[in-house]
Amino acid sequence: MSDSERGLIIVGGGIAGMTAAIYAARAGLDLLLLEKAACGGVANSSCTVENFPSYQAISGMELMQKIKSHVRSFGVAIEELAEVEDVDLESRLKTIATADARHAAKTLIIATGSAPNRLPIASGCDERVHYCALCDGPAYKGKDVAVVGGGNTGFDESLYLVGLGVRSVVLLECLETCGAAQAVQTRARSTGRIAVRTGCRVCAAVRENGRVRMTVEDVRTGSSGTVIVDGVFVYIGHRPNTAMLEGKLDLDPSGGIAADAFMHTSRPGVFAAGDVIAKRYRQLTTAMADGTIAALEAARYVRECA
Repeated sequence: MSDSERGLIIVGGGIAGMTAAIYAARAGLDLLLLEKAACGGVANSSCTVENFPSYQAISGMELMQKIKSHVRSFGVAIEELAEVEDVDLESRLKTIATADARHAAKTLIIATGSAPNRLPIASGCDERVHYCALCDGPAYKGKDVAVVGGGNTGFDESLYLVGLGVRSVVLLECLETCGAAQAVQTRARSTGRIAVRTGCRVCAAVRENGRVRMTVEDVRTGSSGTVIVDGVFVYIGHRPNTAMLEGKLDLDPSGGIAADAFMHTSRPGVFAAGDVIAKRYRQLTTAMADGTIAALEAARYVRECA
């Protein structure tokens, strides 16, 4: 196992981590970016991004690749497929251990993002329940699907599925109203192939004759009905990736890192950015802002400790 020591380690290569890398590199920090999978994070699975300034529409993966190229232009060391196995935040030098190496740095930015919430029911049809339309949608061309979740992602992915040639989409939202922007709701309904049902909760999903039979409860009356589709796509939010930090940093009840307005955590020299922190709004642009602030504060911390 090799060892290295740097000014900064960024854990997480999503948009928050990559933005932090750009600002940290410009500040002259010797840094390393570690990403357990591929840089881009959950944004890679977004079919179309329409709320990122400068692009009216762009795929999430293409946008992330452009940002990654920007990071590389500064000569930043990026290690992908480098899953963190242990962290030590108590010493003056913070240490990060992966399967192949142990890295030490004066300061650390945690930008590990979040993972999609799973459908909270026992299911005997897991192979028909999906969390990425870009990845799994093509198999449902000419078939019927359900989308669970009435936020922007649920509507955006429904539109993408229709564009792939899915025959019909029934979108299920447990609240009385959908939280998606009105413009995207109007566009979805105008397709004539996306039916929206609010105030309904998915209670069960089982395989039946090669399809998925979903039991759906009306939250207003308590009555139950059945929805039969070929596949289910779930977009009901995300949970922070903080399992490795339990007992090492202060977390909120949802598992998000407690950070102040300057991205400081409960440990000096440890900063956080993006969807991993406890906050109200989780957007690409807010993650970029977090990454910017975290990098500038990390650079300030290194200067003051020199």
